[in-house]
Amino acid sequence: MYIEQIEKSLYELICETSTNLPKDVRRKIRAAKEQEDAGTRAAMSLDTIAQNINMADEKISPICQDTGLPTFKIKTPVGVNQLEIKAAIKRAIVQATKDAKLRPNSVDSLTGDNSGDNLGEGVPVVKFEQWEQDHIEVKLILKGGGCENKNIQYSLPTELEGLGRAGRDLDGIRKCILHSVYQAQGQGCSAGFIGVGIGGDRSSGYDLAKEQLFREVDDVNPHAQLAELEDYILDTANKLGIGTMGFGGEATLLGCKVGVMHRIPASFYVSVAYNCWAYRRMAVDIDAKTGEITNWHYNDGEKIAFAQQAEQQDEKKSTSRTVELKAPITEEQIRDLKVGDVVKISGRIYTGRDAIHKHLMENDSPVDLDGQIIYHCGPVVAKDEDGNYEIKAAGPTTSAREEPYQGDIMKKFGVRAVIGKGGMGPKTLAALEEHGGVYLNAIGGAAQYYADCIKAVEGVDLLEFGIPEAMWHLRVEDFTAVVTMDSHGNSLHADVDKSSLEKLAQFKEKVYS
Repeated sequence: MYIEQIEKSLYELICETSTNLPKDVRRKIRAAKEQEDAGTRAAMSLDTIAQNINMADEKISPICQDTGLPTFKIKTPVGVNQLEIKAAIKRAIVQATKDAKLRPNSVDSLTGDNSGDNLGEGVPVVKFEQWEQDHIEVKLILKGGGCENKNIQYSLPTELEGLGRAGRDLDGIRKCILHSVYQAQGQGCSAGFIGVGIGGDRSSGYDLAKEQLFREVDDVNPHAQLAELEDYILDTANKLGIGTMGFGGEATLLGCKVGVMHRIPASFYVSVAYNCWAYRRMAVDIDAKTGEITNWHYNDGEKIAFAQQAEQQDEKKSTSRTVELKAPITEEQIRDLKVGDVVKISGRIYTGRDAIHKHLMENDSPVDLDGQIIYHCGPVVAKDEDGNYEIKAAGPTTSAREEPYQGDIMKKFGVRAVIGKGGMGPKTLAALEEHGGVYLNAIGGAAQYYADCIKAVEGVDLLEFGIPEAMWHLRVEDFTAVVTMDSHGNSLHADVDKSSLEKLAQFKEKVYS
């Protein structure tokens, strides 16, 4: 009975972490919303984020379709059987995946096969530590691939774009942390949170950085120099103008936590773990005798519900032009679109991620893509009682991974529009101008908001690639995104990158005590 209750408690922790943002994170997002001027792209993005948080809570569905790599950090009293707990974690993970609280995310690195149940070699990550308390503490973080890919590690001394030489001192550390925020741009679903590990080796430094993400957002670092550094980074990062989703704006970073450990003389690492706004981490205390949850962490203070705020924001009209699109789209329609336009899509769109893009480079498409829209998305999918597919979560994935393929595929198959997040690079921009295409930026992490726009699954191809990587045929209504790269050579992402680099250079010299 004890281990069965442990499993139930772990399942509850997994579901809560995936579907319900902690109170401290909600408060930070509300503060960010209050900073932005109504009608801006940043304000629209934050309003969508707020609606998404509320919808996930109400539906008990994943906040973001990328439920990440589950990482557990567990402290147990002496005598507790850690093997039994690890086995219970795996069973809870499998059940949560079956119940569409987690997307199947475990992929064999050699074959590319998806296990389908979130289990595999090294997955999930489970780390144990013994302590002298009489209860079990379980921490869980679900960190998606978009923000995980923006993690970065620096070896000091080094040269940094915009900031110059970063030496082996506190000022060099300062420069590295600022640069880590700049290089993430909107690809990590800003406004984000960062954990920083100073020292250690390459692996322990990253582990220390991720450990900082379990701290309370509003806590104060007991180390005076680090507390000052955290405040400085948070204030300065929000002067870079990167903003929510990289659209520009006031809110670029919502939290910065820094830890330090010793190192060997030859190595000096600064490791940064970047986390998106969908900051999914929870922790519980479990009775070591009964297996029941006795306490939830991050539970102090007010829990912000965003429904009323979202309704108020809807009344404030955006100054951007709104254009309705339905595929197949003509080149003339695409040439009419400009960066900053808001697009509302109805009709059919097709999902396509890494495996699909690689496949299309080497093979014919299973469907006619001429004039069509590709959505960079790996949804959470369930089957209803009649065996029909249902989309449970469907936000955009980071588009930059498709940069080697995208322009060629658009020209090869006649694709007119691509939806994703974080923007794409010069090769794609050139192809958009040559071919007559457009890049549409959806709001990263807003998986419930976009799932609500999906009215039916009308087919699926290449399901052998796994649920996230298959080509899903989706019928949508009023699917909203922003034109951030147009067919006239304009890129909001390139503009924000350039302006934020110029602002970053203003902080080349040490400006805090």
